[in-house]
Amino acid sequence: MIQFNALLIAFLAVFVFQSLFQLTLNWINITHLRQHGKHVPRVFQDTVDKEKFSKIAAYTADSTRFGIGEKLFDQALLLVILLTCFLPWLVEIINNWHIGFIGGGLIFFTILAMIANLLDIPFDLYSTFVIEDRYGFNTRTIKLWLIDWIKGMAISFILGGIIIFFLLTLVYYFKNTWWFFAWIVISVFELLIMWLYPVLIAPLFNKFEQITNKELENNIATLMGKAGLAVKGVFQMDAGKRSRHTNAYFTGIGRTKRIVLFDTLLSSHPDEEILSVLAHETGHWMKKHIIKQLVLLEILSLIGLFIVAKLLKWQLIYQTFGFPEQIGYVGLFLVPVLLSPLGYFTRPVGSAISRKYEREADDIAVKMMGTAGPMKNALIKLSADNLANLVPHPIFSWFNYSHPPPVERIERLENMTEDVSTASL
Repeated sequence: MIQFNALLIAFLAVFVFQSLFQLTLNWINITHLRQHGKHVPRVFQDTVDKEKFSKIAAYTADSTRFGIGEKLFDQALLLVILLTCFLPWLVEIINNWHIGFIGGGLIFFTILAMIANLLDIPFDLYSTFVIEDRYGFNTRTIKLWLIDWIKGMAISFILGGIIIFFLLTLVYYFKNTWWFFAWIVISVFELLIMWLYPVLIAPLFNKFEQITNKELENNIATLMGKAGLAVKGVFQMDAGKRSRHTNAYFTGIGRTKRIVLFDTLLSSHPDEEILSVLAHETGHWMKKHIIKQLVLLEILSLIGLFIVAKLLKWQLIYQTFGFPEQIGYVGLFLVPVLLSPLGYFTRPVGSAISRKYEREADDIAVKMMGTAGPMKNALIKLSADNLANLVPHPIFSWFNYSHPPPVERIERLENMTEDVSTASL
């Protein structure tokens, strides 16, 4: 029986406050867009006309409303799972199978993951085949979507199952120190996935091949040489078979490090803009942003696992949600759920750090290119082509944005000296 005690009331209060806070932020952002969505920002006036600006506003509003609806559904589903005695009922069934702590935990998390993923299907379909299709982005067929979904589920269950298995094993055999060994295992596993992703996982979804523009490839090699960055190769990805969105990224670590360019990016941007985008990504490596983020992530992971380990022994958590005794794998689900609303309000800290890194990477890109023009033009075109919100509310962007808002970022590039010398690198 669920106990409506102080713990549950406190959790529900924070949970509801978080939901209302999210709704308010999104409402403020949409209201701000309606008020300022009729006048194209100066830096975009040569690229975005009023019709395109209206399309951007409509896409932002539709995506936001859909995101709100999906989030509210997820939150309602979580409350149903927590407050209807579903979890004690599920554990009772699992216990009748007599498969032990580790086996029971694997089944427990598998069932919860299956419920979440199956109920997410309508939202994914609507997002892909209604919203993305309405604004000309979607190129995916139902068949391809289904194949992607099956592959994604298989990979998620395999990788997730491995992690959960090791986690449950450590909890079972190292009752007081499991959190430290779990931190080591998870850290090593994350690095392994980063290493394997470009050569093992990504090719399951997309085709990667050497870019055919040899002049661009040579220019990229020269650019990377300036930064002293060695990569295994420069690849183009057939992103266009799923979406018309454009992007480029670095991936992998060690010998699997590579540069990936969307074919949609290659077809819509001149070489100097592509080079500036890659120079920006190179800036992240030169400033060691990836390493800094990994170190921060590992520190937070260690602290988080320590807190979970301490709370895992708190009998009140189990009693609150209908369990007469402590069940370790149930606690591994309940404790993160109880802490997640508080963690949400730390988001501005991570967003601020990320925006600082983006500005630093922009500075490196300008130095490497010797001019701010290509980077500025690339950002203008990327923002317009991807229908990015050009007038987000300052509070919304401060809380959520990992990158500076487009107008702010482009105006900053405009203020940079156009004849920057690469000799300063």
